[in-house]
Amino acid sequence: MLGLQSYASSSEGDSDHEDATATAADGAAASVPAHLMPVDKTHSVSSAIAICAAPVVVPIGASAVPRTLDPTLKEVTYNPRYDEMYAPVKGPDHPDLTMQQRAPRNTLAGYVEKAHINAFEFENQRRTFHTYGYALDPSVDETADGQTFVGDLQSAYDDNGKTVFEAPKAKKMRKQEKNDKPDDIEGFLGPWGKYENEVSVAKPNEQERAELDELLSKRHKRGRIPEDKPLEEKATLHIKDAYDYQGRSYLHAPHDLGVNLRSNAPPPKCFLPKAHIHTWTGHNKGISSIRWFPKTAHLLLSGSMDCRVKLWEVYGERRCIRTFSGHRQAIKDIAWNNKGSHFLSASYDRYIKLWDAETGDVVSRFTTRKMPFCVKFHPDNSKQHLFVAGTSDKKIICWDTRSGDIVQEYDRHLGSVSTITFVDDNRRFVTTSDDKSMRIWEWDIPVDMKYIADPTMHSMPAVTLAPNGKWMACQSLDNKIVIFSALNRFKMNRKKTFTGHMVSGYACQLDFSPDMSYLVSGDGDGKCYIWDWKTTKMYKKWQAHDGVCISALWHPHEASKVATAGWDGQIKYWD
Repeated sequence: MLGLQSYASSSEGDSDHEDATATAADGAAASVPAHLMPVDKTHSVSSAIAICAAPVVVPIGASAVPRTLDPTLKEVTYNPRYDEMYAPVKGPDHPDLTMQQRAPRNTLAGYVEKAHINAFEFENQRRTFHTYGYALDPSVDETADGQTFVGDLQSAYDDNGKTVFEAPKAKKMRKQEKNDKPDDIEGFLGPWGKYENEVSVAKPNEQERAELDELLSKRHKRGRIPEDKPLEEKATLHIKDAYDYQGRSYLHAPHDLGVNLRSNAPPPKCFLPKAHIHTWTGHNKGISSIRWFPKTAHLLLSGSMDCRVKLWEVYGERRCIRTFSGHRQAIKDIAWNNKGSHFLSASYDRYIKLWDAETGDVVSRFTTRKMPFCVKFHPDNSKQHLFVAGTSDKKIICWDTRSGDIVQEYDRHLGSVSTITFVDDNRRFVTTSDDKSMRIWEWDIPVDMKYIADPTMHSMPAVTLAPNGKWMACQSLDNKIVIFSALNRFKMNRKKTFTGHMVSGYACQLDFSPDMSYLVSGDGDGKCYIWDWKTTKMYKKWQAHDGVCISALWHPHEASKVATAGWDGQIKYWD
């Protein structure tokens, strides 16, 4: 201890301190052990190094400061106190969190507390509820006293809340007459005895008869398709010069246009249309389909949702020639025969009508009481009396216009038939359906020769055959145009897919340019799109209509003229 005291002494008092220390040391040398003797100054390092011998002591008041736990810790290496475990989480809060995001959670969906449920009691209450219609209230709060029920409260109070395992009182059964004596031949009842107050009169009284008649009449009316009254079928001619000086009608293609409309060769090179040159107006509602006059395309036929079909001039004054009225509901599809003398109109009123394009008369009417979604004449000149129609009851039906009879039915699709396309020199035809499949049929054989369906395929409500007959362009409802081979294998060409437009939910008709260098289509936003056939690159798009652009057709003899039809009731001509 004396040596420790000397560490803190000053340099001025070193000599005095040394004398006192030496005197004390000499006097106590005989009685003090050697290890307690003062250290010689010559062997001490206290003058060079300052040693702090104070122990580490917790200051008064610091013991109340709690330690903090990271809330994300999974394991703690010491035994924390309650205050430490349930201390609030401190730190800056995110200013943009909602109340739901601020709430603590231990699962992805929220916070789950552990609870114990007795399996027997749970099953007991479940069976009681399904058997008798009541069960104990499962709410866990201060108001739940174990005597509150949910469900059929009256039954719960009548049975005193007994469960299925406690066997509540049996329901009162009606008394039944009994006679089980087999020797009583005439009075033997067995299990067929009547109940008390049972009336065994089969004849209803007047009130019951009236109610029964009303019920039967409603059922009969609901199941019966109402017979439509005869509708006046008429055709209105809008021009005065329906015949020229030689007696030829407007169906005859003019010669003095500077374009050879009777040529079978396409234009040498097609170009993109740039300007809007004409608008045909006259329909009150949206247009559903447009068709060029066969081969010459000097006339345009349009079917509309206003139940009318109109015939328009493409050249000259571009007038409306004739209006055909004869359907009760919207027109779905129209189709010319090869000569252009007659055309078919399919409507939502379940009728297909054959019209004479020159006189405006209805030649025949065809119906199966199902909605026709597409119609098409057989392309062969020798079979112009036959046409096929895809209907809403999953069938393709072939009619003979001479007799009006159904001559063949193709019934293999699982949904309503959307399109019919003849391929392979008209020996086969391809159909698409709402069942997201494509089927290939041999003509007059009602069993499909090939079935194409893929999990990635969508419904294809519009199909167009290429001018060379080798490819089919199909408008797919996943906003794509997919290409199928129209030859032997009918394989999808996955390298050619045209995208960029929006057609989900619409049967937008598409078309090829005559030289097969472009592909044109409308879309659901009213735009018209043109792609390059070889590279699938989109070359041009423009706003063509206010509503849906439902159809776009390239003129077969013009290099850059396109007709588009929309749900705004207009047909526009572009060049």
